[in-house]
Amino acid sequence: MRRPVRIGCAGWQLPLAVQAAFPPGDSHLRRYSAVFGASEINSSFHRPHRRSTYERWADSVPEGFAFSVKVPKAITHERRLVDCDALLREFFGQCAGLGDRMRCVLVQLPPSLAFDAAVADGFFSALADCFGGTVALEPRHGSWFNAEVDEWLAERRVSRVLADPVRHDAGRRPGGWTQLVYLRLHGSPRTYYSSYADDVLRPLADRITLEVQAGREVWCIFDNTAGQAAAGDALRLRGFLGQT
Repeated sequence: MRRPVRIGCAGWQLPLAVQAAFPPGDSHLRRYSAVFGASEINSSFHRPHRRSTYERWADSVPEGFAFSVKVPKAITHERRLVDCDALLREFFGQCAGLGDRMRCVLVQLPPSLAFDAAVADGFFSALADCFGGTVALEPRHGSWFNAEVDEWLAERRVSRVLADPVRHDAGRRPGGWTQLVYLRLHGSPRTYYSSYADDVLRPLADRITLEVQAGREVWCIFDNTAGQAAAGDALRLRGFLGQT
């Protein structure tokens, strides 16, 4: 079964250098979504949004467009996944405004947060009670990167993100639940700023193609937005994938 390939950016910023590649529209999101099929909402990590804001975003994109929404730092970095049930309900109550445009939730953990089975089980159980879609986890502590934790995540249908730059050798491949491959490209060598060269993007396109042929859903999100490189890189990757 052929699964979607969702190429996009963290946010929908359209730098002047690439705006000619997008049709006219009354907002950056409308223009962005006319070309890209997905976006990762990162602003939810920093601050809450009204449900009406999510509804407006959902109304701005075409049928089939997919959002991934990042879990707030109040949950991941301040509470560190502990006693988060009420915060999770509040968060999902807000982003429910996206309706069926919300296809994935991203959980990014602080580098200091080690794997604790009891804490993680309580958190992901509470999350599953709120959201039935796919879950992508970006851990950064080395204790999450081993076969036992990958099996633990797979049992809970949680996919471990492949993030670049890679922090741990086992992070060079995605892990956890294998039916979702979620790639987050933060820019390298300068995180959030550097663009990716064609000799990186071409092999990445080949790798994505193999994952899709294996029946997996693939998200590839460019987060190198500080240097305004994300949209251009995503456009070039689409080209290598034959997407127009």
